[in-house]
Amino acid sequence: MAENLDQVLAKANGDIVGQLRNNKIGAYVYPVVAPEFSNWRSEQWAWQHGAVLFDQSHHMFDLYINGPDALKLLSDTMINSPAGWQVNKAKQYVPTTPYGHVIGDGIIFYLAENEFVYVGRAPAANWLMYHAETGGYDVEVINDPRSPSRPMGKPVNRISWRFQIQGPQAWNVIEKLNGEPLDKLKFFNMSSMKIGNKTVRTLRHGMAGSPGLEIWGPYEEQEYIREEILKAGEEFGLIPVGSRAYPSNTLESGWIPSPLPAIYTGDKLADYRKWLGADSYEATGSIGGSFVGEKIEDYYLNPWELGYGPFVKFDHDFHGADALKEIDPAEQRKKVTLEWNADDMKKIVGSMFDPEGEQYKFFDLPLANYANSNYDKVVDADGNTIGLSMFTGYSFNEKKALSLATVDHELPLGTEIGVVWGEENGGTAKTTVEPHKQITVRAIVSPVPYSKMAADTYAQGWRTSRK
Repeated sequence: MAENLDQVLAKANGDIVGQLRNNKIGAYVYPVVAPEFSNWRSEQWAWQHGAVLFDQSHHMFDLYINGPDALKLLSDTMINSPAGWQVNKAKQYVPTTPYGHVIGDGIIFYLAENEFVYVGRAPAANWLMYHAETGGYDVEVINDPRSPSRPMGKPVNRISWRFQIQGPQAWNVIEKLNGEPLDKLKFFNMSSMKIGNKTVRTLRHGMAGSPGLEIWGPYEEQEYIREEILKAGEEFGLIPVGSRAYPSNTLESGWIPSPLPAIYTGDKLADYRKWLGADSYEATGSIGGSFVGEKIEDYYLNPWELGYGPFVKFDHDFHGADALKEIDPAEQRKKVTLEWNADDMKKIVGSMFDPEGEQYKFFDLPLANYANSNYDKVVDADGNTIGLSMFTGYSFNEKKALSLATVDHELPLGTEIGVVWGEENGGTAKTTVEPHKQITVRAIVSPVPYSKMAADTYAQGWRTSRK
């Protein structure tokens, strides 16, 4: 039986692409939190027109990094500049391999001197744990991984709860909770506020576009804090968001959550693949979609392709710096939103009700992803691949099917392209894939973020697309 990722990959006999595309695991699951509290349409509507409570306590890793070398560990593994970083500021942490490809991302909170917490998905957390363990750093790492899916009523033990209060009415809810006006911090700055008889830490965040806060504290206080927020928010129409609607907010705001970790090949990563367990995210994950690379490296992406180009700073040494220095940013693909054609969407959905016609890949609502990492071909009129569509779903606010993509840099906004929906030859062996026929959907290259509210409130930066 395989004990590490290296041994898992050995079973592929060189066909890593085929192995990952046919892994039985399906879509990324958001555990513990109820799928819907009202209905996903109303929950999406509320984050643009009222206020919502996101519960982020369970689907991400919280990795606490403490000690004299904590900042050095982060600086050595991130493309971001450490200059000017100080307590009560956060960063969108992006690590790359020695070859300059993105591993994942997350948020690093600078909690106190020599104390940080990484919050995000497994790939970047694993990379940090590996280097903390093998790099000779004087640090202590405490891993609080994502909660397992569980039967109803079974307790979940966590170190921290983590909520967000978002939407146009969010600040009214926040100030009512605090009992007095609260300064609107600059983006990714941290402070504290009062909720009932508790004081909680805060991060200025804006996943839904409007000014909002991420808040957190000891897990044993979770239910008390949740009830206080819901009670205060009732006046302003605040509702909780379930795990079904929650991940679809990024379609409007512009973050690509799950590129494939670029760690499956390369001699410089051999020891890392032996360190990663056979049950790790990287070993059990799957690739879905119409793009079939000739080799696994075809799925690797650099920071510019994912919109992280503004983060790349060569004022410090880090893994991947030499490789990134060789890249011309102006020639890289760019992050965009794709607005899918309504008539083509009606054809896809309508095929479910046509027993004699073609059956197209099921388009789930509000999120249509059916693998851990999603890669659909973006093609021009001649069928040439000109990009990758990577996160797909539906916005009730916009009444549109949307996807987040990286496309050739010369494509102007407004260009009509095609997205190949579905997998070749009737589909792979993933449990989320039924027999179907591929279809090319017309789509318009559109801005990131797509929602007008987010576009009006986000500063120019990593979430925003180039013209």
